Amino acid sequence: MPGTGLYDVHLIVRPEPDLADLVPLYLERREADIVALEAALLSGDYATVHILGHSMKGSGGGYGFDGITEIGLRIETAGKASDPDCARTAIEDLKAYLQNLEVLYD
Repeated sequence: MPGTGLYDVHLIVRPEPDLADLVPLYLERREADIVALEAALLSGDYATVHILGHSMKGSGGGYGFDGITEIGLRIETAGKASDPDCARTAIEDLKAYLQNLEVLYD
């Protein structure tokens, strides 16, 4: 299932300098979240989908990744509604966001 296409563009984010050391690990964890989300969907574990989305929604903006916050909200909502199609679309958007992301440090 394709994403929305909103994140199929080159994205540049400049996180706060004091977060520079934390950003690579944060992004690695979002990659791990994709694997966990896909597994949760396969098993029908919408509680995990909801929790992972909620976590992304709450953390993305704090690291300067507003797109992750928006996608996290969509994943959280899909988990709460047990909506696999919306969850898959949001997961594809998360993949696209991370693939097209360039992090610049000032």
